[in-house]
Amino acid sequence: KPKNARSARALAKKAPLATENTKSTLFLRSTSSSLLVNSILTDLHSLKRPFSIRFTKKNLIHPFEDASSLEFFSQKNDASLLVFGSHSKKRPHCLTFTRCFDGRVLDMLECGINPDTARTLAQFHGTKCRVGAKPMVTFSGTQFEEGAGKFGVAKSLFLDLFKGEETREIDVEGLQWMVSFAAGEDGKVEQGGNGAEMVYMRCWRIVTKRSGQKLPRVEVEEMGPRLDFRLGRCMEADDRLLREAMKKSKGSEPKTKKNVETDVVGDKIGRIHLGRQDLSDLQTRKMKGLKRERTAQEEEEEADGKNEEESTNDLLDGDAFTSSNEDENMFEEDDESDDVGGVGIDEAGDAKRQRLK
Repeated sequence: KPKNARSARALAKKAPLATENTKSTLFLRSTSSSLLVNSILTDLHSLKRPFSIRFTKKNLIHPFEDASSLEFFSQKNDASLLVFGSHSKKRPHCLTFTRCFDGRVLDMLECGINPDTARTLAQFHGTKCRVGAKPMVTFSGTQFEEGAGKFGVAKSLFLDLFKGEETREIDVEGLQWMVSFAAGEDGKVEQGGNGAEMVYMRCWRIVTKRSGQKLPRVEVEEMGPRLDFRLGRCMEADDRLLREAMKKSKGSEPKTKKNVETDVVGDKIGRIHLGRQDLSDLQTRKMKGLKRERTAQEEEEEADGKNEEESTNDLLDGDAFTSSNEDENMFEEDDESDDVGGVGIDEAGDAKRQRLK
């Protein structure tokens, strides 16, 4: 329980939120650090501004032996990400990336810098990106897709490191630079570097030029720093602490709609359920290639059916012939009766005319 209003405000500021603020990064140096390590820490600090803090004093810290000092600095400065630079004969030019949750170390990864290929930000001439610009991050290599081991921890840490402020919309002009991470072939050094696992980091500035069309021509220019990391010791997150860190508040999750999904790209996909359709009346296109060949049994049945129809037609033709003869005889008898009746009528008419006379 806080003793006064000041301590109450400090505790409320550190309390968990439904929507967490942007993660800050603290850059530290050991009691023995090389000039290259100090220059790289300065370059990373300049790329992370304004969400970064840089300490220049020396600190006697051994992260993998005792991480209590890192936890103290994390709580004191409200920084969940720490980058510790050191240099020794056993581990030269070393950077240790640390991620904390609730003031406790969650996971760590040790990366050694290759001094032969390393280039600082000042060694690349030209304009740099603006302060606070949000970068695009790319990962190349099947090792990152597996999501386990050192490469999985490295991908997660580098994403958190360069994530920056979370925004729903971004202007195209704000996309000024890109960070790419590539894993070596089969995760090994190609020219026999004792079989160490490597990650190659490159920073590019995105330049848009006139193309004579509506869309501009996009080019990339390397702006530094250029780093080749050799992955060393790794401390993966504890399962219990990781589940606690991945918890989400009830109000933060969007309400699910029935039969509506969102894919990885962010497109909304809907599913429509239709009733059972009657396909018997469906008019399809008739094609000779789709006709079914008749079997020998079907051909015999069809021949038998034709023979039965022919015999039936012959019988019907005979009955029709006899009935037509009978009709002709009936018509002849009717004509004879009509002739007899006609003669009688004429004789009666002549007798009547004689009486009138």
